[in-house]
Amino acid sequence: MVVAIDGPAGAGKSTVARAVAERLGFAYLDTGAMYRAVAVAVLARGGPPAARARELEVVGAARYLVGGHDVTAGIRSPEAAAEASRIATDQSLRDALVERQRAVLATGDWVAEGRDIGTVVVPDAALKVYLVASPEERAARRARELGTDPQTVLADQTLRDEQDRRREHSPLRAAEDAVELDTTGLTIDEVVEEVVVLTGEPHG
Repeated sequence: MVVAIDGPAGAGKSTVARAVAERLGFAYLDTGAMYRAVAVAVLARGGPPAARARELEVVGAARYLVGGHDVTAGIRSPEAAAEASRIATDQSLRDALVERQRAVLATGDWVAEGRDIGTVVVPDAALKVYLVASPEERAARRARELGTDPQTVLADQTLRDEQDRRREHSPLRAAEDAVELDTTGLTIDEVVEEVVVLTGEPHG
């Protein structure tokens, strides 16, 4: 079974997906981190993004190696996020990563999160959830993570949202059969509970 959790940056995808996977006893896949890992490698060493993607190894749920170099420490930086959004328009990169993601998700039970899981990577996922939140709340969450100014994050976020929605390949959008959850004002536990109930799976 695959539970696909999509949505824009700062909507809570990573935190919710990780917690849902833990509640259900499923494995967790952060596809956005895979793009950011490639971005870190491109910023550090250059080269075509697709070539770097073919060197990517996901170790467990939280470590990323590209060409043998551990890039995990850099994937949450604003620079990595901006570069990931830029290179995500490269169709050869997307093809390389989608192929790897599908191979992983074809085995076992997974909670996968990103921006095109339900629309592109696994359109036949058992459950598709699209998380949203107000732009201000999303920016505030991201600013807390980074220890930076919310207004700066909001400006960057607005630009990235527009780029993601307008990109030619896999634009940011909800799958037609996705359940939309607005996380504005909700605690993580409340959102997780809603998603777990939607799966219909027994849980502790």
